[in-house]
Amino acid sequence: MNAPMRLRDKVIIVTGSCTGIGKAVAKRCVEEGARVVVHGLENDLGGQVVQALGADKAVLHIEDLTAVGCPERLVKLAVDTFGRLDAVVNNAALVKAGNIHDTDAAAFMRMLSVNTLAPYLLIRAALSELRKTRGCVLNIGSVNAYSGEPNLLPYSVSKGALMTLTRNLGDTLHREDGVRVNQINPGWVLTENEAQRKREHGLAEDWYKDLPRVFAPAGRILWPEEIAAGAVYWLADESGPISGQVVDLEQHPFIGRNPPKDQTTIPR
Repeated sequence: MNAPMRLRDKVIIVTGSCTGIGKAVAKRCVEEGARVVVHGLENDLGGQVVQALGADKAVLHIEDLTAVGCPERLVKLAVDTFGRLDAVVNNAALVKAGNIHDTDAAAFMRMLSVNTLAPYLLIRAALSELRKTRGCVLNIGSVNAYSGEPNLLPYSVSKGALMTLTRNLGDTLHREDGVRVNQINPGWVLTENEAQRKREHGLAEDWYKDLPRVFAPAGRILWPEEIAAGAVYWLADESGPISGQVVDLEQHPFIGRNPPKDQTTIPR
């Protein structure tokens, strides 16, 4: 007997879904019975995703999420194409190294605009539709939200702000509009972009195959598909009335872990 589809007939916007975690989430959503709006900046890659998912199951929107009116256009596309909107996955994010010495105001503001303000504006644009379906929002954060690394200062701050947004709206919108808002914080995930960043840092092509156990007790880092599997619970009705929660998806306790004394480091 086939397992029931956990997202049957739901319509879901997944930002940043031409690659990486977003692509894996969009794919898993369709496998679970949903129809999706695929979004990103890479027209060729987005086209490949939609083709793989099926034209009756997915539609593509290519636009910078910070462009004026983009959130409204995403919501309109979902409703015009599929007739409703049940969920928003705020996955799109800018990841760029930076610290207090090399990050100017413009760079910091760009990070906040993409990673914190854009998700807020998409939730705001989608609220009237989500209210109709008693839908939900899933924000994709990062374990760096708790403090972050020295060379990921603006990124970490943006994800910390997103976490506060989740908890705030997870209470307010649940009480006033029947819309749940939750967040998952992935740890270290082997996405296409992460692999490319490590190559740019000078690591070998197969760097991910031999990692210090302090970073990867399982002997490897996470796959995007494993994050997508976790995302389904929060998008499905089975998560019931749970709202305003932030859950870390990492293979070790990010807060309170006890690394070995011989800990080594790897550029991240």
